Amino acid sequence: MSATPTPTTPPSLGKHPIGPVSPVSLEGQYDVGLSRWLWLVKWVLAIPHYVILLFLWIGFVLITFVAFFAVLFTGRYPRLLFDYNVGVLRWSWRVEYYAYGSLATDRYPPFALADVADYPAHLDIAYPEHLSRGLVLVKSWLLVVPQLIVAALMAGGYRFNGGLTGLLAFYAGVTLLFTGHYPRGMYDLNMGLHRWVARVLAYGLLLTDVYPPYRLDQGEREPAG
Repeated sequence: MSATPTPTTPPSLGKHPIGPVSPVSLEGQYDVGLSRWLWLVKWVLAIPHYVILLFLWIGFVLITFVAFFAVLFTGRYPRLLFDYNVGVLRWSWRVEYYAYGSLATDRYPPFALADVADYPAHLDIAYPEHLSRGLVLVKSWLLVVPQLIVAALMAGGYRFNGGLTGLLAFYAGVTLLFTGHYPRGMYDLNMGLHRWVARVLAYGLLLTDVYPPYRLDQGEREPAG
């Protein structure tokens, strides 16, 4: 009498986990215990970050200029330059998550380019081992234009704190003031808009060749692929 075969898991499910839909990962942690009034003074509290970020973004622009030629001639984005620029985006996202891009946390942002594991806002971009030498000539001023128009409506273009995201954050602040509660639907939509803008930023600023998808992925976490 032959033994009954043991069912096996298909290789496509058992050995190859589903990956993210984008090399850009932007996530947050929904907080139900936000202060009713602290958001009114965050513009003052965030000033030290804004001053530092001004100089960090000057460095970002200069590094992007250097990286443009590095990609054009070698097809590679120098890793140290890449890590710096991702760090500036990460720092900017934490500040806007705290301040007027989201108002989604009362924890003061750390002064760091690196990811801070226990902070409730995270941004990361997978390092590309190779970038197209041809695309670098056109993606930041031509190919990204349709997406940039959308990003301008969402967050003021190459920013995190304008447009619809800023308006949602203001409404969330007013709601906090009177109810002590940040509406979950408003939070999820705000995160989806920021996630879309972050993908546009990464593409337009030469950090990836993956064109941003036209999709609004809402909620705290990145969706599975």
